[in-house]
Amino acid sequence: MHPTQKLDSITRSGTDEFSRILRRAQAERRLPSVTASVFRGDDVVWSGTVGLADVDGAVEATPETQYRIGSITKTFTAVAIMQLRDAGKLALDDSLGVHVPESAHPQPTLRGLLTHLSGLQREPPGEIWETLRAPTREELLEQLGEAEQVLPAGSHWHYSNLAFALLGEVVERVSGSPYREYMDERLLGPVGLTRTTWAPTEPRARGYFVEPYSDTVRREPDLETWGVGAAGQLWSTTPDLCRWGRFLSDPDPAVLRPETATEMHEFQVMADPETWQLGWGLGIELFRRGDRVFGGHTGAMPGFIASLSYSRRERIGSAVLTNNGSPPPGDPTGLLLTEKAVELLLPETEPWRAGPPAPEEIAPLLGRWWSEGHEFVFRYRNGRLEAVFAGAPPSTPPAGFAPDGADRFRTVSGRERGELLRVVRDERGDVVKLYWATYPFTREPTTFG
Repeated sequence: MHPTQKLDSITRSGTDEFSRILRRAQAERRLPSVTASVFRGDDVVWSGTVGLADVDGAVEATPETQYRIGSITKTFTAVAIMQLRDAGKLALDDSLGVHVPESAHPQPTLRGLLTHLSGLQREPPGEIWETLRAPTREELLEQLGEAEQVLPAGSHWHYSNLAFALLGEVVERVSGSPYREYMDERLLGPVGLTRTTWAPTEPRARGYFVEPYSDTVRREPDLETWGVGAAGQLWSTTPDLCRWGRFLSDPDPAVLRPETATEMHEFQVMADPETWQLGWGLGIELFRRGDRVFGGHTGAMPGFIASLSYSRRERIGSAVLTNNGSPPPGDPTGLLLTEKAVELLLPETEPWRAGPPAPEEIAPLLGRWWSEGHEFVFRYRNGRLEAVFAGAPPSTPPAGFAPDGADRFRTVSGRERGELLRVVRDERGDVVKLYWATYPFTREPTTFG
């Protein structure tokens, strides 16, 4: 095994935990090789590899070995769509037909494509996985009449590579640049992803099929996805994917607005309605483990499985790449590493420091208020008005308010986001009542009406 770590950031026992997870995954899942990196903030604090990137040549994997990342490419396509939305060049509720009028099924919205609620068939027309030849852009557009709308748009979550291929076409048409050129200039370059490319560059892993009833491996072919590359073409390394995870957690505002990144991670649809373990944002997978939700995405191509997961709150996460396409999707190794990283790498609690007094228009609102028999606490923290249930755990996200005129505030985060908070004063100018989302709040508990 080839580990690297920053021992000033993580204890030796912590690196041993990461190594054990990686070794167990390599052995139990029979991976020719596996490479992983863990990040906190701007730093990759640990990397490790086990096995051979090239079995025939007996070439060991390193953190700089490239692997196919498959559908993690979709997160890049999603960011491009959001960039164009922020630039005013499209709207998420535009129908596909607005931008690709020749589509046989123009009804799904761009939001539906991003969240796999389009109802479009899973793959582009044709037997790509048997012929090992994906359509060119021109062929894809010619074949759109053959694509099926297998479910009503918006009715059910249904994973669709075709949907993301069409989002790539939207990026190309709206931006006026070829899709890959746009991505290189607006994302890969600005984020500094020097080892993330559309075609493999050495050192690279070879993809393998591991025989189910023996320990023999067979080479898988490299599938060039041509005109559907927006759904899964990229190659990358674990350090580069960690850089991408950090970006999605806390983006450079010159590349993507931070509030847009937050929007992308907001829940849109439940992909797993039985156990509620897997949801979807705008092009982002949302993994629930206990009381915590991680962002990221998984990917699979012939001979390769990839995983990126992170906690945005702590900016801690991991990337895992393997060159065995046989393990089932949903391999838990990446999430195990991320959960362990959050446990081991949580930053020290910042000391509390006294701050300035609340502004005179906010000071009379502070304290306890009652509504519907529930007690709320309105407080001034970090330069803004907030509200929480009385007695809520300290980790409970508060509702945050921003001024919206005289005696008016708009809820900008948390509970009742978007709703108005209105202040009522008596003839002397004293605050006697609040209306939040039209519900009355009084200083003493009272009945409705």
